[in-house]
Amino acid sequence: MEPSFELKSLAGEELTIVKLQQAMDLGEVSSRELVMYYMHRIAKYDQSGTYINSVMEINPDVIFIAEALDRERKRSGARGPLHGIPVLLKENIETKDKMRTSAGALALENHTSTKDAFLVRKLREAGAVILGKTNLTEWANGVSSEMWAGYSSKGGQVKNPYGDFFVGGSSSGSAAAVASNFTSVAVGTETSASILSPAVQNSIVGIKPTVGLVSRTGVIPYSYSQDTAGAMARTVTDASILLSVLAGRDEEDPASWRNEPGEIDYTTYLQLDGLRNATIGVYRNVSPGQFRDADEYEETIFNQAVAELRNAGANIIEDIEIPSFHRTWEWNKLNNEFKHGIEHFLQSLPPGSPVHTLNELVEWNEARPDQALKYGQDLLKYRARLEHPLKNPDYILESITDLYYAQNEGIDFAVAKYGLDAILFPAYVGAEICARAGYPSIAVPAGYRENGRPLGITFAGPAFSEPALIRIAYAFEQRTKHRKKPLFG
Repeated sequence: MEPSFELKSLAGEELTIVKLQQAMDLGEVSSRELVMYYMHRIAKYDQSGTYINSVMEINPDVIFIAEALDRERKRSGARGPLHGIPVLLKENIETKDKMRTSAGALALENHTSTKDAFLVRKLREAGAVILGKTNLTEWANGVSSEMWAGYSSKGGQVKNPYGDFFVGGSSSGSAAAVASNFTSVAVGTETSASILSPAVQNSIVGIKPTVGLVSRTGVIPYSYSQDTAGAMARTVTDASILLSVLAGRDEEDPASWRNEPGEIDYTTYLQLDGLRNATIGVYRNVSPGQFRDADEYEETIFNQAVAELRNAGANIIEDIEIPSFHRTWEWNKLNNEFKHGIEHFLQSLPPGSPVHTLNELVEWNEARPDQALKYGQDLLKYRARLEHPLKNPDYILESITDLYYAQNEGIDFAVAKYGLDAILFPAYVGAEICARAGYPSIAVPAGYRENGRPLGITFAGPAFSEPALIRIAYAFEQRTKHRKKPLFG
């Protein structure tokens, strides 16, 4: 007879952090049992059976860590809402343990870090259990213009648990794992749409914060000016709990120096009447070409979301203008920042690493085309040839023009002109302009097409407007309760 790893006291539920803390305080479940529950689901559905392929590897010490936190709870109580809660991390986030940090690259499949990322230290201090690492689009989609989202040469292809639909990139593993109930919450990273897109595709909540709200230290870089880690969860509440721990000032990261001293508890903005008198601008001037797939958007469902906002007491301003929204954004900035950031990371690797420069990485991949180059590496080859990336005049000019057009002629313009608390975008089409501005967004489920494909919406705002966005998203979520579990499990 095989042992059962189901949690009888919470059978059939998707386990929210609040419910889990209540159950652990009452002795109905332990962190150890919770970890084993998720490990069982990962083995049953992620690595066999349904084969979502979202988890790159499990922390081999995870049960010991959970047991220690259980003993601490009995002895002195919980440290906070994440005490004993399993968390998955995107595999471009460094951890000082036995797990690898490779950004999905086969060349670095055995690389282990010598330090925790700043956000990982914060998670450990809060009592979170680092359950494992998630699959991703290799190098955060920096390898090839042909690479399928959610694919890495090390981890293979992430699948969407809702069916044969686009899984989103590049935090697709984190999103699919959360949607599949393989973890309580997960951490993703975004340069442009890498949290928001997979959140929408997998019917979960994704918070892409203001750049600098969460430290970038210890996260393999793509773009200095746009990168941020963020929270991915099944509910706005859980995402807000996770963000409260992730956020904070890091002396090693200048982007975080703008944060206010002390910690912010984002759960204080979870207000059921959060839509009452909120002014929300609806952006509709989008074209089919801005969606990857034709059925990522359904006007009827988007209109229903707008109606729900209005019925909840929000002041809706239709068809707002964002002057720079359709601007053609150049890639000089991202290309040059990628070259400098990845080379800086590779050069910091120990002497035994097989690669220490982008050119060496390109050559390593070319020597193993069957294993490493399923989709080629045109982006890596182009970026490897760039010289003096932070001195490039096109890079310097684009760094300031991006901010001007995305902020002054973009999000800030619309917020000021219409007196907005937030901007509503269909799906994740606002991701690019918010990424260029370094501004926050939150994606929430908005329904499903007849074929079961999840649809979502995004609320966006100016710098450090996370409290308003969380308040609005939570009220919408609680009013509509759109999210449904995947069919399996």
